[in-house]
Amino acid sequence: MKSMTGYGYQEKQERDVSFSVEIKGYNSRFLELSVNLPVQFSAMDIEIRRYIASRCRRGKVEVTVHLKEHEGPVSVSVNRAAVAAYRDALKVLRGILGGPEQAGNPSAAQFLSFDGVLEVDRAARGGGGGYWKRVAPVLELALSQFENSRAREGKHTEADILSYLERLETLVKAISARTPELEASIRENIRNRFAELLGGNTREGPVRAGSMLIDENRLLSETAILLMKYTISEELSRLSAHLAEFRAEIGRNPSPGKKLDFLCQEIHREINTIGSKTAVLEISRAVVDMKDVLENIREQLRNIE
Repeated sequence: MKSMTGYGYQEKQERDVSFSVEIKGYNSRFLELSVNLPVQFSAMDIEIRRYIASRCRRGKVEVTVHLKEHEGPVSVSVNRAAVAAYRDALKVLRGILGGPEQAGNPSAAQFLSFDGVLEVDRAARGGGGGYWKRVAPVLELALSQFENSRAREGKHTEADILSYLERLETLVKAISARTPELEASIRENIRNRFAELLGGNTREGPVRAGSMLIDENRLLSETAILLMKYTISEELSRLSAHLAEFRAEIGRNPSPGKKLDFLCQEIHREINTIGSKTAVLEISRAVVDMKDVLENIREQLRNIE
């Protein structure tokens, strides 16, 4: 189990260049990649995205690569067309102002201040492909550091989730132990209703209304109908199955976040049904506790890949 939040940073200095790679991870329902590259690496954007996606399945991941070039060969040239255009424009300006032909001729230093007169070109060392071979190991180190930080946090989160899961399993067992009491309560309520409607007794055995004996088969039939409506045995069985699957998914899936989210929805549905059916105070209290524990699990899952 891995967290979606993490951080990794690596840098490398060489004689002519320095590289640094920074990776940050945040919570997100899906995989969102943000890659910020220097212009020399623009052609490698897709490859870097594929590389990160092969290691991360969910979360917002920001990758930033910095490149700093040290001293290297520089080519400086004069843009002759720009110089000629500036010279011709100055002649037109002198004609408009009516000044002498040679008056106000700009010096070479002044020409250098004009935009576009000089063109500076730094020689590319290795190009994008050459740089990639040098920065790829740095990216791998940063990504490994990023994954290690996510794994450390995920380990702590997994321990918390398992402790909450154990609490849920304990509550399910406690409710299951109360199931006979719930069914007995349903039977007793039915007998009391018959007795109240017909003015009879509420003791165990046949229900009488005055001298009239109520059909016991009718009583059993009504009891069976209500037991089917209000018993929680099926819900407890499904709930136990969901909890077992939840625990198994943690053990077998390194990125179980989405599946566990789905199981939480199913678990919540069964807990709600149990709460709506129960008439036993202790079970109602256990249902409230289960909802609280499940919410804690959901909160933890928001940070799981």
